[in-house]
Amino acid sequence: MATTVTLTTPDGDMDLYDAEPAGEARGAVIVAQEAFGVNPHIEDVTRRFAAVGYRAVAPSLFHRTGAPVIEYGDFEKIMPQFAGLSEAGVLNDIDAAIAYLDQQGFSMPRIGVVGFCMGGTMAFLASVRRPLGAGVTFYGGGVTEGRFGVPSMVELATELKAPWLGLYGEEDQGIPVDQVEALREAVGGATVDTEIVLYPGAGHGFHCDMRPDYHEASATDAWKRTLGWFEKYLPAS
Repeated sequence: MATTVTLTTPDGDMDLYDAEPAGEARGAVIVAQEAFGVNPHIEDVTRRFAAVGYRAVAPSLFHRTGAPVIEYGDFEKIMPQFAGLSEAGVLNDIDAAIAYLDQQGFSMPRIGVVGFCMGGTMAFLASVRRPLGAGVTFYGGGVTEGRFGVPSMVELATELKAPWLGLYGEEDQGIPVDQVEALREAVGGATVDTEIVLYPGAGHGFHCDMRPDYHEASATDAWKRTLGWFEKYLPAS
């Protein structure tokens, strides 16, 4: 079952897409959106987590700028949404989702975070700033240069509080392999478990089956690794 609820944040109300599993949940997952909003793909991914037993929620991180759903490729409409993002604001949104899940019976160690594209950066930030159970980033940018007022991932790497998995494509034109390798070296200094996987032949957005960049083999493996990561690090109770 999936519904949309409204949460209160310091910057106003925020919609949260909430997908419940059929039986007792094995844990909870916060799904951080792409730069195109909480669109049908993000809702589908959220339901996929519910289908395998997680209580999964997707906060609308663009709520300060109207919470639009943007068509893939319509990049002109994305930039104004970025203007509403900041580290403090995003963490407020993540905290609101955490508080909601806490009310549903999920303590912080039982909550994971996963993000795609822009959301991948936010999932990394959440894994640094909050002691969540685990974090996964799909092709998150801002690796060597900060974005949205957030320090670069390389700068933050040693501060990771949650075990973190990074999933990147070797053909990603916006995140070159040398940046990913710099991140691999940087997260090696973290006190939690980390892993980075680079997929040959995969570009940016390789997991999204609603985009031309979809790379089935990489997406299938990345999804399997994501579920394995959460199974390993999120306690069942």
